[in-house]
Amino acid sequence: MASPIRILTAVPICDGHDSAINTINLEFIRHGIEVVYLGYHRSVGDIVRAAIQEDVRAIGISSYNGGHIEFFAKVIALLRKRGANDIKVFGGGGGTITHQDAAVMKRKGVDNIFFAGTSLAEMTDYVRKHYGKPRRKRPRAKSPEQELAHKLTEIENAYATVSRKRQTPNERIRHSSFVIRHSPRAERAQVIGFTGPGGAGKTTLIDELVLRFLNQNPQGRIAILSHDPSVIGEGALLGDRATMINSQNDRVFMRSMATRGQAGGLSPATQECLALLARSGFDYVIIETVGTGQEAMPFQKNGIVDRTVLVMNPDYGSRLQLQKIVMLDLADIVVVNKSDLQRARTAHTEIEQRLEQNRRDQRLIDTVAKRHRDAGVDELFKLISRENLVGRDPRARRARERRNT
Repeated sequence: MASPIRILTAVPICDGHDSAINTINLEFIRHGIEVVYLGYHRSVGDIVRAAIQEDVRAIGISSYNGGHIEFFAKVIALLRKRGANDIKVFGGGGGTITHQDAAVMKRKGVDNIFFAGTSLAEMTDYVRKHYGKPRRKRPRAKSPEQELAHKLTEIENAYATVSRKRQTPNERIRHSSFVIRHSPRAERAQVIGFTGPGGAGKTTLIDELVLRFLNQNPQGRIAILSHDPSVIGEGALLGDRATMINSQNDRVFMRSMATRGQAGGLSPATQECLALLARSGFDYVIIETVGTGQEAMPFQKNGIVDRTVLVMNPDYGSRLQLQKIVMLDLADIVVVNKSDLQRARTAHTEIEQRLEQNRRDQRLIDTVAKRHRDAGVDELFKLISRENLVGRDPRARRARERRNT
Protein backbone atom coordinates (compact mmCIF):
# COMPACT_ATOMS: atom_id res chain seq x y z
CA MET A 1 0.00 0.00 0.00
CA ALA A 2 1.20 3.49 -0.84
CA SER A 3 -0.65 4.70 2.26
CA PRO A 4 -2.04 3.11 5.43
CA ILE A 5 -5.38 1.33 5.17
CA ARG A 6 -8.22 3.76 5.91
CA ILE A 7 -11.53 2.46 7.22
CA LEU A 8 -14.57 4.11 8.78
CA THR A 9 -16.27 2.71 11.87
CA ALA A 10 -19.67 3.70 13.21
CA VAL A 11 -22.61 2.66 15.38
CA PRO A 12 -26.14 2.85 13.91
CA ILE A 13 -28.85 5.26 14.91
CA CYS A 14 -30.71 4.39 18.16
CA ASP A 15 -27.68 2.39 19.36
CA GLY A 16 -25.51 3.87 22.10
CA HIS A 17 -23.21 0.89 22.69
CA ASP A 18 -19.72 2.14 21.84
CA SER A 19 -17.39 0.25 24.20
CA ALA A 20 -16.87 -2.63 21.75
CA ILE A 21 -16.13 -0.44 18.73
CA ASN A 22 -13.72 1.69 20.77
CA THR A 23 -11.75 -1.41 21.75
CA ILE A 24 -11.67 -2.60 18.14
CA ASN A 25 -10.61 0.85 16.92
CA LEU A 26 -7.58 0.82 19.22
CA GLU A 27 -6.55 -2.63 18.03
CA PHE A 28 -6.77 -1.54 14.39
CA ILE A 29 -4.63 1.51 15.14
CA ARG A 30 -1.95 -0.62 16.80
CA HIS A 31 -1.65 -2.54 13.54
CA GLY A 32 -1.10 0.50 11.33
CA ILE A 33 -4.69 1.16 10.24
CA GLU A 34 -6.13 4.67 10.08
CA VAL A 35 -9.64 4.63 11.59
CA VAL A 36 -12.14 7.39 10.88
CA TYR A 37 -14.54 7.04 13.80
CA LEU A 38 -17.99 8.48 13.17
CA GLY A 39 -19.40 7.74 16.60
CA TYR A 40 -22.79 6.34 17.56
CA HIS A 41 -26.42 7.23 16.75
CA ARG A 42 -25.43 7.62 13.08
CA SER A 43 -27.90 7.30 10.23
CA VAL A 44 -27.33 5.50 6.93
CA GLY A 45 -26.93 8.86 5.20
CA ASP A 46 -24.34 10.06 7.73
CA ILE A 47 -22.30 6.88 7.35
CA VAL A 48 -22.32 6.83 3.56
CA ARG A 49 -21.60 10.55 3.25
CA ALA A 50 -18.61 10.27 5.57
CA ALA A 51 -17.30 7.13 3.85
CA ILE A 52 -17.37 8.81 0.43
CA GLN A 53 -15.78 12.05 1.62
CA GLU A 54 -13.08 10.18 3.54
CA ASP A 55 -12.61 7.77 0.58
CA VAL A 56 -12.17 4.80 2.92
CA ARG A 57 -11.60 1.21 1.85
CA ALA A 58 -14.38 -0.19 4.03
CA ILE A 59 -17.03 0.60 6.64
CA GLY A 60 -17.13 -1.34 9.90
CA ILE A 61 -20.52 -1.19 11.68
CA SER A 62 -21.05 -2.30 15.28
CA SER A 63 -24.73 -3.08 15.82
CA TYR A 64 -26.17 -4.20 19.17
CA ASN A 65 -29.67 -2.80 18.86
CA GLY A 66 -31.40 -5.00 16.28
CA GLY A 67 -32.53 -4.07 12.80
CA HIS A 68 -29.11 -4.99 11.47
CA ILE A 69 -30.27 -6.80 8.32
CA GLU A 70 -32.14 -3.75 7.07
CA PHE A 71 -29.57 -1.23 8.26
CA PHE A 72 -26.55 -2.90 6.64
CA ALA A 73 -28.54 -3.45 3.44
CA LYS A 74 -29.49 0.22 3.25
CA VAL A 75 -25.86 1.28 3.69
CA ILE A 76 -24.81 -0.96 0.80
CA ALA A 77 -27.71 0.20 -1.37
CA LEU A 78 -26.87 3.86 -0.83
CA LEU A 79 -23.19 3.25 -1.57
CA ARG A 80 -24.15 1.66 -4.87
CA LYS A 81 -26.59 4.43 -5.69
CA ARG A 82 -23.84 7.00 -5.21
CA GLY A 83 -21.31 5.08 -7.28
CA ALA A 84 -19.15 4.00 -4.35
CA ASN A 85 -19.29 0.24 -4.93
CA ASP A 86 -15.57 -0.03 -4.14
CA ILE A 87 -16.26 0.81 -0.46
CA LYS A 88 -16.97 -2.47 1.29
CA VAL A 89 -19.01 -3.17 4.44
CA PHE A 90 -18.32 -5.50 7.36
CA GLY A 91 -19.39 -5.55 10.99
CA GLY A 92 -20.51 -7.38 14.08
CA GLY A 93 -22.84 -7.29 17.03
CA GLY A 94 -21.92 -9.73 19.75
CA GLY A 95 -24.83 -12.06 20.32
CA THR A 96 -27.31 -9.79 18.53
CA ILE A 97 -26.56 -10.95 14.98
CA THR A 98 -27.26 -14.65 14.50
CA HIS A 99 -25.56 -16.93 11.99
CA GLN A 100 -28.80 -17.05 10.02
CA ASP A 101 -28.91 -13.24 9.95
CA ALA A 102 -25.29 -13.14 8.80
CA ALA A 103 -26.04 -15.48 5.89
CA VAL A 104 -28.83 -13.16 4.73
CA MET A 105 -26.60 -10.09 5.15
CA LYS A 106 -23.80 -11.63 3.09
CA ARG A 107 -26.25 -12.33 0.26
CA LYS A 108 -27.15 -8.64 0.39
CA GLY A 109 -23.50 -7.63 -0.04
CA VAL A 110 -21.94 -7.54 3.45
CA ASP A 111 -18.34 -8.80 3.29
CA ASN A 112 -18.18 -10.40 6.72
CA ILE A 113 -19.83 -10.52 10.15
CA PHE A 114 -17.72 -11.09 13.27
CA PHE A 115 -19.48 -13.01 16.03
CA ALA A 116 -19.06 -13.01 19.80
CA GLY A 117 -15.77 -14.62 20.75
CA THR A 118 -13.90 -13.50 17.63
CA SER A 119 -10.42 -12.38 18.63
CA LEU A 120 -9.19 -8.88 17.92
CA ALA A 121 -6.26 -10.39 16.05
CA GLU A 122 -8.64 -12.21 13.70
CA MET A 123 -10.53 -9.00 12.95
CA THR A 124 -7.32 -7.10 12.29
CA ASP A 125 -5.93 -9.83 10.05
CA TYR A 126 -9.16 -9.84 8.04
CA VAL A 127 -9.05 -6.07 7.47
CA ARG A 128 -5.37 -6.12 6.49
CA LYS A 129 -5.85 -9.07 4.13
CA HIS A 130 -9.02 -7.89 2.39
CA TYR A 131 -8.56 -4.11 2.35
CA GLY A 132 -4.77 -3.79 2.31
CA LYS A 133 -4.24 -4.47 -1.38
CA PRO A 134 -4.04 -1.54 -3.83
CA ARG A 135 -7.36 -0.67 -5.39
CA ARG A 136 -7.95 -1.87 -8.90
CA LYS A 137 -9.08 0.60 -11.53
CA ARG A 138 -11.53 2.80 -9.71
CA PRO A 139 -15.06 3.45 -10.96
CA ARG A 140 -15.55 6.89 -12.43
CA ALA A 141 -16.67 9.40 -9.82
CA LYS A 142 -20.41 9.89 -9.91
CA SER A 143 -20.43 13.30 -8.22
CA PRO A 144 -18.08 16.28 -7.73
CA GLU A 145 -17.84 15.35 -4.05
CA GLN A 146 -16.63 11.86 -4.90
CA GLU A 147 -14.15 13.18 -7.48
CA LEU A 148 -12.77 15.59 -4.89
CA ALA A 149 -12.40 12.77 -2.37
CA HIS A 150 -10.50 10.66 -4.91
CA LYS A 151 -8.11 13.51 -5.71
CA LEU A 152 -7.39 14.11 -2.02
CA THR A 153 -6.50 10.44 -1.72
CA GLU A 154 -4.20 10.73 -4.74
CA ILE A 155 -2.35 13.58 -3.06
CA GLU A 156 -1.91 11.67 0.20
CA ASN A 157 -0.79 8.56 -1.68
CA ALA A 158 1.72 10.58 -3.68
CA TYR A 159 3.32 11.91 -0.51
CA ALA A 160 3.39 8.43 1.01
CA THR A 161 5.10 7.13 -2.14
CA VAL A 162 7.60 9.98 -2.00
CA SER A 163 8.39 9.15 1.61
CA ARG A 164 8.97 5.48 0.85
CA LYS A 165 11.07 6.05 -2.28
CA ARG A 166 12.91 9.08 -0.87
CA GLN A 167 12.27 11.08 -4.01
CA THR A 168 13.49 14.61 -4.51
CA PRO A 169 11.22 17.65 -4.01
CA ASN A 170 10.96 18.12 -7.80
CA GLU A 171 9.75 14.54 -8.23
CA ARG A 172 7.23 15.14 -5.46
CA ILE A 173 5.91 18.22 -7.22
CA ARG A 174 5.47 16.27 -10.47
CA HIS A 175 3.40 13.70 -8.58
CA SER A 176 0.86 16.26 -7.45
CA SER A 177 1.03 19.12 -9.92
CA PHE A 178 -2.56 18.45 -11.04
CA VAL A 179 -3.70 20.23 -7.87
CA ILE A 180 -2.48 23.60 -9.07
CA ARG A 181 -4.27 23.19 -12.38
CA HIS A 182 -7.60 22.19 -10.83
CA SER A 183 -10.43 24.70 -11.42
CA PRO A 184 -8.14 27.66 -12.21
CA ARG A 185 -11.08 30.05 -12.66
CA ALA A 186 -12.83 29.20 -9.42
CA GLU A 187 -12.82 31.93 -6.80
CA ARG A 188 -10.63 30.88 -3.92
CA ALA A 189 -12.36 30.08 -0.65
CA GLN A 190 -11.55 31.93 2.52
CA VAL A 191 -9.30 29.70 4.64
CA ILE A 192 -9.51 29.88 8.43
CA GLY A 193 -6.98 28.00 10.55
CA PHE A 194 -7.86 26.72 14.03
CA THR A 195 -5.17 25.55 16.40
CA GLY A 196 -4.73 25.10 20.13
CA PRO A 197 -4.05 22.46 22.79
CA GLY A 198 -5.96 19.21 22.92
CA GLY A 199 -9.18 19.44 24.89
CA ALA A 200 -9.67 23.17 24.32
CA GLY A 201 -12.86 22.52 22.33
CA LYS A 202 -11.70 23.32 18.80
CA THR A 203 -13.95 20.76 17.12
CA THR A 204 -17.07 21.78 19.05
CA LEU A 205 -16.38 25.43 18.31
CA ILE A 206 -15.95 24.73 14.58
CA ASP A 207 -19.20 22.75 14.56
CA GLU A 208 -21.06 25.72 16.06
CA LEU A 209 -19.54 28.06 13.47
CA VAL A 210 -20.64 25.67 10.71
CA LEU A 211 -24.21 25.84 12.03
CA ARG A 212 -24.17 29.62 11.80
CA PHE A 213 -22.75 29.52 8.30
CA LEU A 214 -25.38 27.06 7.06
CA ASN A 215 -28.16 29.17 8.54
CA GLN A 216 -26.81 32.39 7.06
CA ASN A 217 -26.02 30.99 3.61
CA PRO A 218 -28.80 28.65 2.38
CA GLN A 219 -26.84 27.79 -0.79
CA GLY A 220 -23.34 28.03 0.64
CA ARG A 221 -20.82 25.21 0.99
CA ILE A 222 -18.04 24.73 3.49
CA ALA A 223 -15.09 22.33 3.76
CA ILE A 224 -13.30 21.13 6.89
CA LEU A 225 -9.80 19.67 6.84
CA SER A 226 -9.22 18.08 10.24
CA HIS A 227 -6.02 16.55 11.64
CA ASP A 228 -5.26 13.95 14.29
CA PRO A 229 -1.90 12.50 15.32
CA SER A 230 -0.49 9.26 13.96
CA VAL A 231 0.80 6.90 16.60
CA ILE A 232 4.53 6.54 15.87
CA GLY A 233 5.02 3.48 13.70
CA GLU A 234 1.32 2.66 13.87
CA GLY A 235 -2.06 3.97 12.66
CA ALA A 236 -4.26 6.86 13.74
CA LEU A 237 -7.65 7.50 15.30
CA LEU A 238 -9.33 10.21 13.23
CA GLY A 239 -12.13 11.02 15.63
CA ASP A 240 -13.21 14.61 15.02
CA ARG A 241 -16.33 13.53 13.13
CA ALA A 242 -17.62 11.80 16.27
CA THR A 243 -18.20 15.16 17.97
CA MET A 244 -19.62 16.89 14.90
CA ILE A 245 -23.39 17.33 14.95
CA ASN A 246 -24.23 20.32 12.77
CA SER A 247 -21.58 19.37 10.22
CA GLN A 248 -23.48 16.22 9.23
CA ASN A 249 -24.87 18.03 6.22
CA ASP A 250 -24.64 17.59 2.46
CA ARG A 251 -23.33 21.15 2.14
CA VAL A 252 -20.36 20.33 4.39
CA PHE A 253 -17.39 18.40 3.01
CA MET A 254 -15.12 17.07 5.75
CA ARG A 255 -11.85 15.22 5.36
CA SER A 256 -9.79 13.74 8.19
CA MET A 257 -6.01 13.48 7.87
CA ALA A 258 -3.34 11.83 9.99
CA THR A 259 0.00 13.55 10.57
CA ARG A 260 1.91 10.45 9.36
CA GLY A 261 5.12 11.29 11.17
CA GLN A 262 5.22 15.06 10.58
CA ALA A 263 5.54 17.34 13.60
CA GLY A 264 3.65 20.61 14.01
CA GLY A 265 0.04 19.48 13.84
CA LEU A 266 -0.39 19.00 10.08
CA SER A 267 0.17 16.25 7.50
CA PRO A 268 2.92 16.29 4.85
CA ALA A 269 0.14 16.51 2.25
CA THR A 270 -1.88 19.24 3.98
CA GLN A 271 -0.79 22.21 1.89
CA GLU A 272 -1.65 20.63 -1.45
CA CYS A 273 -4.91 19.17 -0.15
CA LEU A 274 -5.80 22.62 1.12
CA ALA A 275 -4.95 24.19 -2.25
CA LEU A 276 -7.33 21.75 -3.92
CA LEU A 277 -10.15 22.44 -1.46
CA ALA A 278 -9.68 26.20 -1.73
CA ARG A 279 -10.26 25.96 -5.51
CA SER A 280 -13.21 23.58 -5.39
CA GLY A 281 -16.09 26.01 -5.05
CA PHE A 282 -16.43 26.26 -1.27
CA ASP A 283 -17.17 29.56 0.45
CA TYR A 284 -14.96 28.69 3.41
CA VAL A 285 -12.35 26.09 4.18
CA ILE A 286 -11.68 25.48 7.86
CA ILE A 287 -8.47 23.69 8.77
CA GLU A 288 -8.03 22.27 12.26
CA THR A 289 -4.66 21.13 13.56
CA VAL A 290 -3.78 18.41 16.00
CA GLY A 291 -3.80 19.65 19.60
CA THR A 292 -0.57 21.65 19.71
CA GLY A 293 1.99 22.57 22.35
CA GLN A 294 4.08 25.65 23.05
CA GLU A 295 6.35 25.50 20.02
CA ALA A 296 3.88 24.74 17.22
CA MET A 297 3.49 27.29 14.43
CA PRO A 298 1.46 25.29 11.91
CA PHE A 299 0.17 28.11 9.71
CA GLN A 300 3.20 30.30 9.22
CA LYS A 301 4.52 28.81 5.97
CA ASN A 302 3.56 30.05 2.52
CA GLY A 303 0.43 31.93 3.58
CA ILE A 304 -1.51 28.69 4.10
CA VAL A 305 -4.46 30.46 5.78
CA ASP A 306 -6.09 33.88 5.66
CA ARG A 307 -6.68 34.11 9.38
CA THR A 308 -5.52 32.11 12.39
CA VAL A 309 -7.65 31.34 15.45
CA LEU A 310 -5.96 30.06 18.60
CA VAL A 311 -8.40 28.25 20.92
CA MET A 312 -7.41 27.95 24.58
CA ASN A 313 -9.12 26.84 27.76
CA PRO A 314 -8.77 28.70 31.08
CA ASP A 315 -6.69 25.97 32.72
CA TYR A 316 -3.38 26.58 30.93
CA GLY A 317 -1.37 26.97 34.14
CA SER A 318 0.48 30.05 35.38
CA ARG A 319 1.26 33.38 33.71
CA LEU A 320 4.71 32.01 32.97
CA GLN A 321 3.13 29.43 30.67
CA LEU A 322 1.55 32.23 28.64
CA GLN A 323 4.95 33.75 27.97
CA LYS A 324 6.06 30.49 26.36
CA ILE A 325 3.10 29.96 23.98
CA VAL A 326 4.42 31.09 20.61
CA MET A 327 1.02 31.08 18.91
CA LEU A 328 -0.07 33.96 21.17
CA ASP A 329 2.37 36.10 19.21
CA LEU A 330 1.09 34.93 15.84
CA ALA A 331 -2.67 34.32 16.10
CA ASP A 332 -5.09 36.89 14.67
CA ILE A 333 -7.84 35.84 17.08
CA VAL A 334 -7.46 34.22 20.49
CA VAL A 335 -10.49 32.41 21.90
CA VAL A 336 -10.85 31.54 25.57
CA ASN A 337 -13.29 28.65 25.27
CA LYS A 338 -15.09 27.07 28.24
CA SER A 339 -15.35 30.57 29.66
CA ASP A 340 -18.04 29.39 32.05
CA LEU A 341 -15.34 27.75 34.16
CA GLN A 342 -14.30 29.34 37.44
CA ARG A 343 -10.89 30.56 36.33
CA ALA A 344 -12.10 32.05 33.03
CA ARG A 345 -12.20 35.70 34.15
CA THR A 346 -8.63 35.56 35.45
CA ALA A 347 -7.52 33.79 32.27
CA HIS A 348 -9.07 36.50 30.10
CA THR A 349 -7.22 39.23 32.01
CA GLU A 350 -3.87 37.42 31.86
CA ILE A 351 -4.16 36.63 28.16
CA GLU A 352 -5.26 40.19 27.40
CA GLN A 353 -2.16 41.55 29.12
CA ARG A 354 -0.01 39.06 27.21
CA LEU A 355 -1.49 40.16 23.87
CA GLU A 356 -0.96 43.83 24.67
CA GLN A 357 2.77 43.16 24.74
CA ASN A 358 2.64 42.13 21.07
CA ARG A 359 1.40 45.55 19.94
CA ARG A 360 -0.62 43.96 17.15
CA ASP A 361 -4.27 44.17 16.17
CA GLN A 362 -5.31 40.90 17.83
CA ARG A 363 -8.77 40.07 19.11
CA LEU A 364 -9.65 38.19 22.31
CA ILE A 365 -13.06 36.50 22.56
CA ASP A 366 -14.69 34.42 25.31
CA THR A 367 -16.87 31.50 24.21
CA VAL A 368 -18.77 28.53 25.58
CA ALA A 369 -18.94 26.38 22.45
CA LYS A 370 -21.07 23.68 24.09
CA ARG A 371 -23.79 26.26 24.84
CA HIS A 372 -26.37 26.72 22.11
CA ARG A 373 -26.62 30.28 20.75
CA ASP A 374 -23.57 31.42 22.68
CA ALA A 375 -22.96 35.15 22.24
CA GLY A 376 -19.19 34.68 22.10
CA VAL A 377 -19.47 32.21 19.22
CA ASP A 378 -21.77 34.69 17.45
CA GLU A 379 -19.09 37.36 17.84
CA LEU A 380 -16.40 35.04 16.50
CA PHE A 381 -18.52 34.12 13.50
CA LYS A 382 -19.05 37.78 12.61
CA LEU A 383 -15.33 38.42 12.95
CA ILE A 384 -14.28 35.66 10.57
CA SER A 385 -17.12 36.14 8.09
CA ARG A 386 -16.10 36.66 4.49
CA GLU A 387 -17.02 40.35 4.43
CA ASN A 388 -14.94 41.24 7.47
CA LEU A 389 -12.08 39.01 6.47
CA VAL A 390 -11.64 40.35 2.95
CA GLY A 391 -12.83 43.90 3.36
CA ARG A 392 -11.07 44.93 6.57
CA ASP A 393 -7.94 42.84 6.91
CA PRO A 394 -5.07 43.99 4.65
CA ARG A 395 -3.03 40.92 5.55
CA ALA A 396 -5.87 38.64 4.48
CA ARG A 397 -6.20 40.49 1.19
CA ARG A 398 -2.48 40.09 0.52
CA ALA A 399 -2.64 36.39 1.36
CA ARG A 400 -5.59 35.95 -0.99
CA GLU A 401 -3.84 37.77 -3.82
CA ARG A 402 -0.68 35.73 -3.25
CA ARG A 403 -2.58 32.43 -3.41
CA ASN A 404 -4.62 33.48 -6.45
CA THR A 405 -1.42 34.34 -8.26
